[in-house]
Amino acid sequence: MPDLSAFPITKLWPAKHPDRLQLYSLPTPNGVKVSIMLEEIGLPYEPHPVDIGKNESWKPEYLALNPNGKIPAIIDPNGPDGAPLALFESGAILLYLAEKAGKLLPSPAARRYEAIQWVFFQMAAVGPMFGQVGYFNKFAGREVADKRPLQRYVDESKRLLGVLESRLAGRRWIMDDDYSIADISLVGWVRNLIGFYEAGDLVEYDALEHVPVWLERALARPAVQRGLQIPDRS
Repeated sequence: MPDLSAFPITKLWPAKHPDRLQLYSLPTPNGVKVSIMLEEIGLPYEPHPVDIGKNESWKPEYLALNPNGKIPAIIDPNGPDGAPLALFESGAILLYLAEKAGKLLPSPAARRYEAIQWVFFQMAAVGPMFGQVGYFNKFAGREVADKRPLQRYVDESKRLLGVLESRLAGRRWIMDDDYSIADISLVGWVRNLIGFYEAGDLVEYDALEHVPVWLERALARPAVQRGLQIPDRS
């Protein structure tokens, strides 16, 4: 049985199944990337909800796992060298799990890097921009009298949706007929932008043709439906 006692986080969130991958997360756009991925590949795991509203991700035990104080993070008791591996950053976790399972990442080198570039596109552009739209449209940023920040992020989000729209023209998934971590990285963010962030009208989402069809197709996947609810917030 793997020994995870060296990880301080297990004192706050004890592992009932230390032989399984430990997921510390919440169903946010970044958090669901990993839960969806785990549901898709079927790797046994134990989810632990981290209440970011109560600043649990800033407790010393969590910071020992992720010094950036964000979710998600994982501990794999069966790491690449046979020793437990701790990992943070959702994009890095997606790559790790894809390579560990041998799934959802194309094998040919050129196709592999093509998929990875779309994960980076989500990490570097879609996440930050969509998140700012949410902040200024729904959360504390609504009180800012100067609406130029909101408009700047709305305009950039519309542009990014246009990039995605062009990519999906004539394709079922980001990588043609191959559902991959590229899709998993993006689905939660697009869903949140038009749903929880209530920004569909702002970004003119209904004017798009291919992105809505892609999103509906992704959300219909049973693993996506399950992953969007993990960890349970209750």
